[in-house]
Amino acid sequence: MAPRLKLRDIAFFERPVHFARPFRFGAVTINATPQLFVRVEIVVEGKGTAVGASAELLVPKWFDKRPELSPGQTVDGLRRSLAIARGLYLARTGFQTAFDLHASCIGAQVATCAKQNIPALAAAYGPAEIDKAILDALLRGVETNFFDGMAGNIAGIDARLSPDLKEADLTTFLSSRKPLPRVAIRHTVGLDDTVEGEGGVADVRENAGANYFKLKLSGDPTADAARLARIGKELDTLGRDYKVTLDANEQYADLAALQALIDRLDREPALRSIASRLLYIEQPMPRDITRQSPLGSLAARGFIIDEADDSYDAFPAARALGYHGISSKSCKGLYKSIVNATRAAKWSAGGEKFFVTGEDLTCQAGLAVQQDLALGAFIGVTHAERNGHHYVDGFGETPAAEAQAFAAAHPDLYADAGQGIRLKIHNGDLLTGSLHAAGFATSVHPDWSALRPLEQPKSLLEKSA
Repeated sequence: MAPRLKLRDIAFFERPVHFARPFRFGAVTINATPQLFVRVEIVVEGKGTAVGASAELLVPKWFDKRPELSPGQTVDGLRRSLAIARGLYLARTGFQTAFDLHASCIGAQVATCAKQNIPALAAAYGPAEIDKAILDALLRGVETNFFDGMAGNIAGIDARLSPDLKEADLTTFLSSRKPLPRVAIRHTVGLDDTVEGEGGVADVRENAGANYFKLKLSGDPTADAARLARIGKELDTLGRDYKVTLDANEQYADLAALQALIDRLDREPALRSIASRLLYIEQPMPRDITRQSPLGSLAARGFIIDEADDSYDAFPAARALGYHGISSKSCKGLYKSIVNATRAAKWSAGGEKFFVTGEDLTCQAGLAVQQDLALGAFIGVTHAERNGHHYVDGFGETPAAEAQAFAAAHPDLYADAGQGIRLKIHNGDLLTGSLHAAGFATSVHPDWSALRPLEQPKSLLEKSA
């Protein structure tokens, strides 16, 4: 039986994060945005109290890309998602499992957010961050690590939110997991990133020795093809067997535009390197168009959904449209990632290949990158987008003592090579050994006194920068 817990408190904090270089994806360029921190206090039945933590950037214009909203308004939508989730979670006063708490709140969360004009993907952000912190507290309370705890289904995950699965599918998947000792980084090439020469995609000081690359697309087949040809020419100078993925962040208007890009990949000699090394294409079209557009013959190229993954039934719906994969991101919900990984394993047993990928909405050094890395290593993600170390200078504005504490507790993940403490990448891989500490992949919590309370969200009617 999974241990039961009772929530005592949920508190939100934030810290500014300034980027070392602009990150342009889709229709937005980010130079700075706050990082959220969640602190929860729980009582574990028969064990006493425990404190848990999680962290994630409050990323503008990704969860909600509506053009009429400013970047600041979309961040405020995430703040409101958090506030709504806090109220729903704290209203559950009895002892229950961690998944009970999630499952009993997620429906009301999405419905309440919808009434406040917050889309489902942003609605899921609040529970996703609270769930991670609760799981951290629970694991600490019973003194076990994430990998062992999840293999034993410490959260009590069941099939109530995924009726296409049986309970045994989930417990069998969880108990069979052997966490990966290392996960390859997939280096992001943003739309404003340098392609050629110093600081370009083949510069080892920029790509950190990666063997996998994630290339952003703009939605213009002609411009994207020309840029991919340039990137392929540079990557070919690496002299190793690299692989690539493409990410359009919903920028391709429809199937016709997407077909135009695929036709170029299929026939243009300048794109042969990229086309022959392409693993999959991520979220090409807007989420609403995605749901209405079967891929047909395009499905042979291998497509995944990401932004369209805004509900527990999104993956089965995407499968019916010809998609073979879905992204795991802890900001979309760790339980949904585990459910989707169970589905991929079950469906693949029939001979057709289905998969879960690791994508990163700039997980920063510390809690965010460690918890997302552990989740991927547990469900079997062999390579994951890791871009926090590329777009942000190490631990950024984190106090030196806090950064040093993370480095001391997780020496396989961080090092100071003379430029401050940064992510430590071993021949293109991140090691997961130190993530086996009691708790959710961390021995260290942030310095709560160095954080400011989460800013109150403005109304959608108010002007937000």
